[in-house]
Amino acid sequence: MAVHIDPEGNEIEALQRIGDWRGNRVIEIGCGDGRLTLRLAGLGAVVHAIDPDAEAIRMARKNRPKKFARRIRYRVGQAEHLEQREASFDLAVFSWVL
Repeated sequence: MAVHIDPEGNEIEALQRIGDWRGNRVIEIGCGDGRLTLRLAGLGAVVHAIDPDAEAIRMARKNRPKKFARRIRYRVGQAEHLEQREASFDLAVFSWVL
């Protein structure tokens, strides 16, 4: 049985209300399998997505559409040990992680 998350599109609608994502550099902390990452990239963001679970990152990379290859970068990592400087991103997303 397939699982459909947010078939009504409420999540995308909420993200669109926040503002214009196009061209913004976004760090997504706790990206898991990349479900939200794909939505952010679909809104035009350039996403650097991290998660401490190597298997989740492997699946996210496997499921990344080729059209997003230049807009999504997945990496195994933790928020406590970011390699990027604080000012490297326009927005940070920390959703469904706790």
